[in-house]
Amino acid sequence: MTMVRALERADWAAVEDIYREGIEGGNATFETETPTWDAFDGGKTRFGRLVAVNDTRAVVGWVAAAPVSTRAAYRGVVEHSVYVASSAQGRGVGADLLRAFIAVAEMNGVWTVQSSVFPENTASIRLHQALGFREVGRRERIARSLVGPWAGQWRDTLLIERRSTMNGRT
Repeated sequence: MTMVRALERADWAAVEDIYREGIEGGNATFETETPTWDAFDGGKTRFGRLVAVNDTRAVVGWVAAAPVSTRAAYRGVVEHSVYVASSAQGRGVGADLLRAFIAVAEMNGVWTVQSSVFPENTASIRLHQALGFREVGRRERIARSLVGPWAGQWRDTLLIERRSTMNGRT
């Protein structure tokens, strides 16, 4: 059984391990190394930083978001990331995290949650579609992977978004 709770600084080592695993797998991000806690902390919204923990209270996944712009017009638009440890994948952890994140984001006035996903990351695409995200564009050969199995190859990303149904926004 998985429980979702607020991400705390004490969780950073486990969050960083899961992040590193995603980087090394090659289908989660263009990042080549994990950030420091201070960089992570400074770049993410204060709300919606969540971890999933298993029955032994080990962190098995995380979700967080960053504002897409400092402009006031975009104050309700965030770009999120969700990562699940490979040992916990396929057990609903990502869905638990994303559901909780969406609820917290909407309570904080977010009307659009977006992300870029590699087309090869079919598990993430299915997860997001199941929770109301839709593909709004494809960025072809947007960047070259520098690590993982696709190192040296140009990659496409799919831009996905979920629009809030709260307050009449759709």
